[in-house]
Amino acid sequence: MNRIEKVFKKLAANGEKGFVPYIMAGDGGLDVLGERITFLERAGATAIEIGIPFSDPVADGPLIQEAGIRALKANISLRDVITAIRSIRPVITVPIIFMTYLNPILAYGIDQCLEDCRKAGVDGFIIPDLPFEEEELLSEKAEREGIELIRLVTLTSPLERIQEISKRGKGFLYAVTVNGITGTRSEFHSQLGSYLKSIKEVSTIPVLAGFGISTPAQVEAISSLCDGVIVGSKIVQSFEQNELQEIETLIRSVKQVNISG
Repeated sequence: MNRIEKVFKKLAANGEKGFVPYIMAGDGGLDVLGERITFLERAGATAIEIGIPFSDPVADGPLIQEAGIRALKANISLRDVITAIRSIRPVITVPIIFMTYLNPILAYGIDQCLEDCRKAGVDGFIIPDLPFEEEELLSEKAEREGIELIRLVTLTSPLERIQEISKRGKGFLYAVTVNGITGTRSEFHSQLGSYLKSIKEVSTIPVLAGFGISTPAQVEAISSLCDGVIVGSKIVQSFEQNELQEIETLIRSVKQVNISG
């Protein structure tokens, strides 16, 4: 059983919610990647999503784009990140999920990339520009390597499609909470609650909400509607500004939902 599947089965058994922070690999230098992963694990992260720097990040908002640019200026590549994860994997237990676009994987070579990721201890991939209809390009190879593909659904996805997509996975379903790119939001779509409820009703795997979540109140409110949250831009900004306490506060927020039930 993949580490992602294991950790969410454990959460479900305990009636707990998940918190998955996103960080950009190479932002601040590759040397700090291990330090940041260790910090997030100790702070209570369920899994950690690691962004791979890319020159055309179509789903990323300004804060994550800027972090990616900083990493690209330091010449950080997918190969570099895999090597870094391999060196720190022995001292961490939290699942590691790469968020990357398809081009870096193709440039690396699909088979070699997945094999190297498996050896490094990478547990999953999120690939925003890989259409569901074309995922066979690497889904079978990923399954053979024990790497989970985390699929995304949106506010405009029909329920039949959401159900079909959820049946392909064993980890969790990524429910995008906004129409647009990542980035902090002061408010969400008025139908977000019913949207998440409907996904929960048809999904065969846990549902995590992401995009735009940036405050403890939002973490509590949205995670109460599904199985947990994914927070990116606020985490990236807090690391860049060395505001580690804000990150700890965000992660503790989901614990309040666990306690309150």
